[in-house]
Amino acid sequence: METESGTTMKITGIILVVLGIGLAIWGYQLSGSVGSQLTQAVTGSDTDKVMTFYIAGAASFFVGIYLFIKN
Repeated sequence: METESGTTMKITGIILVVLGIGLAIWGYQLSGSVGSQLTQAVTGSDTDKVMTFYIAGAASFFVGIYLFIKN
């Protein structure tokens, strides 16, 4: 039988997974913007904003998976 705390952790995990996927998708969409493509053409790398969304999305996703599987 699962405790209320365990259920809360699973729900939090699911929310973080969905948030992580959303942030990664948002970052991908930002990477296609004109300003980002121009920066990428000049410097050869993505903008800091795009990388922030990718990193935050990945971190949120993996923490969410951990919290969901933990219990």
